[in-house]
Amino acid sequence: MTKEISIGNIKVGGENIFIFIGGPCVIENEELTFYICEELKNICEKLEIPFIFKASYDKANRTSIKSYRGPGLKKGIEILKKIKEKYDVPVTTDVHCVTQIKEVSEVVDIIQIPAFLSRQTDLLIEAGKTNKVVNVKKGQFLSPYEVKNIIEKIESTGNGKIMITERGTFFGYNNLVVDFKSLPIMRSFGYPVIFDATHSVQQPGGLGNASGGNREFVPYLAKSAIACGCDGIFMEVHPEPDKALSDGKNMIPLSCVKSLLETLKRIYFALKNG
Repeated sequence: MTKEISIGNIKVGGENIFIFIGGPCVIENEELTFYICEELKNICEKLEIPFIFKASYDKANRTSIKSYRGPGLKKGIEILKKIKEKYDVPVTTDVHCVTQIKEVSEVVDIIQIPAFLSRQTDLLIEAGKTNKVVNVKKGQFLSPYEVKNIIEKIESTGNGKIMITERGTFFGYNNLVVDFKSLPIMRSFGYPVIFDATHSVQQPGGLGNASGGNREFVPYLAKSAIACGCDGIFMEVHPEPDKALSDGKNMIPLSCVKSLLETLKRIYFALKNG
């Protein structure tokens, strides 16, 4: 069993039901971001699944220099603050350098460390020093066993509010696979483990100047992760993924979220009560 961590009124890990972290890949505009949050909150309230909203203010590692990155730190954080206050939900976003952490930590409930930066010691330590929950995306280049080193870096700050997210492992060029053994392995370190079902079907750089993806496989991976006992599901969603400004190929349609979460909940309770 993993450690129980509090995020506002939400508890993750331990014997609690899985949480859902969801939202668009990037903040495209305020109106759309509000709409997605409101829809997801309503779905999760009806299903009694704890919900945390996620959106990025800057996609700092886009494939092409021409790709949309987001509104930037100042405007993005303002929108996330409005989301938090208007809808009364915890929020999370990713940071890319040490200088962003203080300003971000004043608004968000969870600081997310991107997978490509998951070994950056200074970033991990500064995030840990905020005493906020720190969610680290496991690098696509790391084994689950190496995550122990990431945990120790954050623990060195005295912060024990840590989550680890699995988001797939490189398998040749432009492809990711998921080794589901990683979920129990990482959970054995004592902290909640989240499964990122949408980035796990990404094809990094697969379109040459952008990343591709296979969103049709998201439900299969999400169901497998719940069956493996993960503490939360992370999915990026959009009303019209094919028109999204970032990661559209691996995001799922907003219209599909309710039915998928219903299925995941049935799997969770079948295992819990079985």
